[in-house]
Amino acid sequence: MVTDVKEDEQYWMDGFRNGNNQALSHFFDLHYKPLSYFATRLTQDAMEAEDIVANCFVKLWKRHEDFQTVNNIKAFLYISCRNACLDHLKQLKRKTTAQEEYFKQLEESEETILFQIIEAEFLQLLNAEIQLLPEKCGEIFKLIYFDGKKTDEIAAELDLSVKTIRNHKARAVALLKTSFLKKGMKDGLYLALLLFLQNR
Repeated sequence: MVTDVKEDEQYWMDGFRNGNNQALSHFFDLHYKPLSYFATRLTQDAMEAEDIVANCFVKLWKRHEDFQTVNNIKAFLYISCRNACLDHLKQLKRKTTAQEEYFKQLEESEETILFQIIEAEFLQLLNAEIQLLPEKCGEIFKLIYFDGKKTDEIAAELDLSVKTIRNHKARAVALLKTSFLKKGMKDGLYLALLLFLQNR
């Protein structure tokens, strides 16, 4: 299985370096959503984030012959995105409190940026898995973990018993953990999932 993954990566890398548009589309599909989340968090401006990410891919494609590995591509995209977000925030004459905070983080802490990257990728994976849950499990999971609602509030809202809500919640968590383990989720991201579930 590992060999297949390596061969697949090499196939796309060879195509990318040779200027194959399908290879560009492959890496665009792989990184666009987490990069957009990353840029939106830093700029607090979804439209600006989309422009930044699009420009990062333009820069990447202009240098397609320079990249040797998929990790090189990923690193280039995130570094370019981070720098573009910093430039955008520098140019703002007025910043919101959140923008001011991210501006300071971008200038001072590489660890914060690494965390943002991991979080962006984690949320992309989590959202994709939630879509595969049974409908009611997915709905209740999102209400609890993303909307921050309490069990009794959801029970009243959905006209279900508290026990039923808890059962759906437990099933959703169990299905997510099992799915991530079967897919060989990296230890770091699996730990992030566990921490996310435990702290909500």
